[in-house]
Amino acid sequence: MNVNNPALVRTKALKSKQTGILIAMIAILQQPDKMTIEEYLEWEPQQDLRYEYFNGEVFAMTGGTIPDNDIALNFYTALRPHLRPRVCRVNVSDVKVQVSSSSPYYYPDVVVSCDPQDINARKFIQKPKIIAEVLSPGTSTKDRGEKFTNYLSMPSLQEYLLINSEKISVERYCRGEGRMWLYYPYATGDIITLSSIEFEIAIELLYEGVVFESEE
Repeated sequence: MNVNNPALVRTKALKSKQTGILIAMIAILQQPDKMTIEEYLEWEPQQDLRYEYFNGEVFAMTGGTIPDNDIALNFYTALRPHLRPRVCRVNVSDVKVQVSSSSPYYYPDVVVSCDPQDINARKFIQKPKIIAEVLSPGTSTKDRGEKFTNYLSMPSLQEYLLINSEKISVERYCRGEGRMWLYYPYATGDIITLSSIEFEIAIELLYEGVVFESEE
């Protein structure tokens, strides 16, 4: 299996002698064949892009919008000083989570772990306590579907947040008894409570400095 350059985009510029016009010809090479976990973990650090992994396939992570980034950083900034004395860690975007040893591997927008195994981790988080995804039109279906199902199957996960990037709206799923998950929606003026780490934040702080499309 040749996986040296997956999803590589090559552009060849041809110059017309008659017109001097440059014509860009773009060829998108096919994604690599299915990988094993071991192949993925060896291959992905060598790539220019980040790739998530699910059932043997890899999926390139595209860049988010400025509002997506602002929301994630606002959340991180609020969480970090609260978590430091608790010997917990919080990471944003570029840190992947191992859902299970066999599959999948995702890059959540914000992840919190207080497990000793994760505190000094260098490659991925294995036992997250909180995961947050910032929703956009391109990611909402996956965040509410595939990722929702897989994240909630992790025994360590206590809370899963879906943060809307187009309006002030947050949804929190909190682990209850047995297999039960409790649902808490938040809107303008609400205080978001993260019970697993005894943390509260005004919803407006998540959206501080965020410019919505309707306001442009």
